[in-house]
Amino acid sequence: MICTHPPYANIIKYSNDIEGDLSLCNIDEFISEMKKVAKEAFRVLKENKYCAILIGDTRKNKHMIPLGFKVMQVFLDAGFILKEIIIKEQHNCKATGFWYKRSIEYNFLLIAHEYLFVFRKPKSK
Repeated sequence: MICTHPPYANIIKYSNDIEGDLSLCNIDEFISEMKKVAKEAFRVLKENKYCAILIGDTRKNKHMIPLGFKVMQVFLDAGFILKEIIIKEQHNCKATGFWYKRSIEYNFLLIAHEYLFVFRKPKSK
């Protein structure tokens, strides 16, 4: 089984300039890099085994970007079959207080969930 929880595109920076750091990518770059991840995961995973990815959505200019669903589609396009979508509720994160105040100030709702997508690599025909 492959389990992954990549840094989200351009939300929390994990480095300042490390090449390949997904946290430094804009949405389009992030999706392009996730295509590479999905393709490689599909290549190395044995048939009929599972790959799980925990990913959430993001917001830009007060509007939702369905990053989770974009990533799900990337894995489907790579050849995986979707086994489950599990919705993880997020409460009491370290940054919740900060974002709660900002959500009131700038009129947007907090994103209170992430998706755990569970994929299966099908058997070859």
